[in-house]
Amino acid sequence: MRTILVTGGAGYIGSHTLVELLQNTNYRVISLDNFSNSLEKTYDRIKKISPRPLETLALDLCDKTRLYEALGRIGQIDGIIHFAAYKSVPESMKEPLLYYHNNLSSLNNLLSYANDNGINHFIFSSSCSVYGNADDLPVTEESPLKKAESPYGHTKQVGEDMISFFCKSNPSFNAVLLRYFNPVGAHMSGLLGELPLNRPNNLVPIITQTAVGKNALTVFGTDYPTRDGSCIRDYIHVSDIADAHVRALHFLMEGKNASNCKVYNLGTGNGVTVLEAIASFEKVTGRTLSYGIGDRRGGDVIAIYANNTLAKKELNWVPRFGIDDMMLSAWKWQQNLELE
Repeated sequence: MRTILVTGGAGYIGSHTLVELLQNTNYRVISLDNFSNSLEKTYDRIKKISPRPLETLALDLCDKTRLYEALGRIGQIDGIIHFAAYKSVPESMKEPLLYYHNNLSSLNNLLSYANDNGINHFIFSSSCSVYGNADDLPVTEESPLKKAESPYGHTKQVGEDMISFFCKSNPSFNAVLLRYFNPVGAHMSGLLGELPLNRPNNLVPIITQTAVGKNALTVFGTDYPTRDGSCIRDYIHVSDIADAHVRALHFLMEGKNASNCKVYNLGTGNGVTVLEAIASFEKVTGRTLSYGIGDRRGGDVIAIYANNTLAKKELNWVPRFGIDDMMLSAWKWQQNLELE
C-alpha cells in the first residue's frame, strides 16, 4: 500500500483533501499539522464523513530535526501533498517576516527530506496570487507572473521557484504546482468547512458569520474598474480543489506527466464580483445581509480568474459546483457550527 503524507491536513483545504483520499483511494494516509491555524477536532469531523483509518502527526515543519525524526519512523513515503502555510493576505502585509519564515523554511525542510529519502511525487499548494494584477484575463499557466501584491503572494512565487529549480537539479523528482483561485464553500454534508480561529479575512466565512450576527461585513472598495465596482474573483468549491489534488497525485504516480514540473490553474473560469457573491448567498438562503462599504484593502488585486483548460485536459478535472452551491454548502456548515 502506498503512503501519502498531507501537510496542513487539519486546515481548510487539507481536511477536504483528506476526505477525498480516504473515500476515493486505497492509500495509507498520514496527516501532519501543528494546529497553528487549525483544530485537532477537525480529524473527528473527517471521521464522521469517512471512517477509514487516518494517521496523524502533530509537528511544526520549520523544526527540521523533529521533522526528520518523526517522518523517519513512518517508513517509505510515496507522495507528499503540501498545504501547510500561512495564507492571510492582510496578515502578511502586517507580518511579512513571519510569512517568509514559515512558508519558505517549511518548504525547504520538506524538500530536503524528500531529496534525502527518495520521495519523488510532490503536490504543491500554490495560488493565483502569483499572477499579481494580470495584464489579460482569464490567466493561463503561461501568463507572466507580475509583481506580487503581498508577502503571502510572494512566498508562493518563491516557493514555486524553489520547486522548479529543485526539479531541474533532480530529474527523478516530479512535482505539480496547483494555482488555485478562491476556494470557498464546505463539504456538501455540512460536517466540514472553513473554520478561522480568529476573525476571518476571507469573504465567505465573513458572510456566513454576518448572517448569524457574529461579524460585520465590509466590501473593501466599490470603485474598482469592474462591472459593479467591487473586486472580481474566481470562486471555486473546496471539494473541487480537493478532487484536483487527488487527480494530480494519480497523474504523477501513473507517469503521465510530460515534464517533471507541471503547473495547473484551478478555477471555474468565471469571474464573480464581491457584490455578486453576496447576492448569491442572499438568493440561496433567503437572508438579507447588512454590509458596509469600505476603502480598498492593501494587497488586493483588482480582478483575477482562470483559464482552466489545461487542468481539464491533462488531469481530467472538471469543477462540479457553481457559486450557489458554494454559498449553500457554506451556510449549511455555519448552521451546523451553531448547533455545537
